[in-house]
Amino acid sequence: MNLWQAFKMAFKSIAMKKTRSFLTMLGIIIGVASVVIMVSVVQGQNKKSMEYFEKMGDNKINVNAYSYYDNNNETSQKLYDYCLSMSDLILGITPDVEVGQKMTIQYGAKTLAVNDWNGGNMDWEKMMHVKLGSDQYGVCNNYTLAGGREISYLDIEKTNAVCVLGSGAKDALFGFTDPVGESITINGQPFLVVGWYNSMDIQYWPEMDNLIVLPYTFNRTMNGNSSIGNYAVKAKNAAATVEAMTRLDAFLAGMFPKNEQGWSETGSYYVQSNNSYADDIQSQSLMQSLVLGAIAGISLLVGGIGIMNIMLVTVTERTREIGIRKAIGAERKSIITQFLIEAAVICSVGGVLGIGLGAVGTLVAGKLLLGETMLLPGVTITLGAFLFSVILGIIFGMYPAIKASGLQPVAALRAD
Repeated sequence: MNLWQAFKMAFKSIAMKKTRSFLTMLGIIIGVASVVIMVSVVQGQNKKSMEYFEKMGDNKINVNAYSYYDNNNETSQKLYDYCLSMSDLILGITPDVEVGQKMTIQYGAKTLAVNDWNGGNMDWEKMMHVKLGSDQYGVCNNYTLAGGREISYLDIEKTNAVCVLGSGAKDALFGFTDPVGESITINGQPFLVVGWYNSMDIQYWPEMDNLIVLPYTFNRTMNGNSSIGNYAVKAKNAAATVEAMTRLDAFLAGMFPKNEQGWSETGSYYVQSNNSYADDIQSQSLMQSLVLGAIAGISLLVGGIGIMNIMLVTVTERTREIGIRKAIGAERKSIITQFLIEAAVICSVGGVLGIGLGAVGTLVAGKLLLGETMLLPGVTITLGAFLFSVILGIIFGMYPAIKASGLQPVAALRAD
């Protein structure tokens, strides 16, 4: 018997007992669909997280340095000077401080409230954020200008009343009008709009666009002269990020030495990179995929047991046929091949149906859980699930096939 004949007989056997074949496939269908849906949703979640970090900017280092005994001006200057000395590794540094005071922003008849928790302004998507930064704020935080210019070093030095708007703030105040050259008031003080940023367009993170950036020298008047302790540092590449983090950690450890108990009596600090967060998320995603895939794989194993059971029934039903084939000279390997192909065909058909069901389930789960309208299974997981189902059929079909090939022709021909 050639392989083509074996496949024809396998499909004929399935077609003759459609209901029984479908019920046998059901475990494979459910198992494959479960694997495809679970792993695809985790991968989709990981993709969205990675898109967030890409938009936030690779190679960004978040630094927090706070002195217990001064107003942090000295700490800021030392940190700034040290970063300038690493120009071969670092593109820029900026304070990254959010103003916590209650504020009112106005342009013409339009008014926006900031930190007005008792004023009904609790809509997270519309809430505005006033940030204090340097002339390198855009570079360090991965913003690109849509129009105008950044805050300049001269603006910071002279405490010029200028600002740069995020796209959300620009739309809320000016709509489709170019805001450059216009003035807004913040708590009654006029600020000239010198530029505005393109949208970061990060789902569930509207605060990335709903911001207004002022020179950090307005910290005294706008932020109650609170200490500046948060900084964003932009490294040139991934390798530079690792080295810059190591140097910054050592530098700050020298500024705030730790005692024998492991804590500093003069200040506190930490250095963290977006790259580290991204690596952590990828590791967690891989672990989730493995765990969820293993859980869903249990359904496949149950389906495999069902395949073995039905193939044993098939061997019993076709005992006389096996006896006739062996009596006319069929070899054991022909019998084994026939039954293994039948088991593999059942599993492969179930795998295809399971992939189709998994694709539909992935679309629905992506819409409900991630807000994605077109989340589809990846090629790797689709092929992997299909091949695993076929291999499972061969493994669980092996025992019935061997049992069938071992029947003695005389005993098989006597069977009812």
